[in-house]
Amino acid sequence: MTARPILETRSETADPSWWGAILVGAIFIFAGLFVLGDVVAATVISAVLIGILLVVAGASEVFQAFSAQHWRGFILRLLVGLLYAVCGLMLISDPARGSLILTFVFALSLIASGFVRIFQAMQYWEWFGSLLLISGIVGIVAGLVILAKWPVSGMWVLGLLVGIDLMLHGVWWISLGGRLRQEKSPVPE
Repeated sequence: MTARPILETRSETADPSWWGAILVGAIFIFAGLFVLGDVVAATVISAVLIGILLVVAGASEVFQAFSAQHWRGFILRLLVGLLYAVCGLMLISDPARGSLILTFVFALSLIASGFVRIFQAMQYWEWFGSLLLISGIVGIVAGLVILAKWPVSGMWVLGLLVGIDLMLHGVWWISLGGRLRQEKSPVPE
């Protein structure tokens, strides 16, 4: 038994985390709408940011190759690090062309993962395999639609997906805030 008073419950005045969650959700939704206002710019900015991350990852991999205590795998780590860095620099230097390539690879990934999900749906049918089947079909169709509109789709797909993701994440935060506001149970320890 705990020594906590029985009256200590989550309420609007005692626990302001519900409005913080709603505020974060509203910010995410606003950011998503802002991104959706210019998906081409968002796509280019996303390509530059991915490029920066690849350069950092590449530099880290090269550093790791030289700082490892043993030389086993040195050449492979060095090559992977250099490949990351070169791809990152290519994205930074020409984000429009990089967006086209990223979108093409993304579409192929959607199609491949869709087929894997369909195969897994058959294996795990008892565990909501029908939802996995639908997810796989949607992935394949989405990949084919992106490829059908490529290379034009390369200039807007990434920005559109970032905007939608931000908005959905915002809706989740607002839902969480609403749930926290309604909940009157004791604060968990």
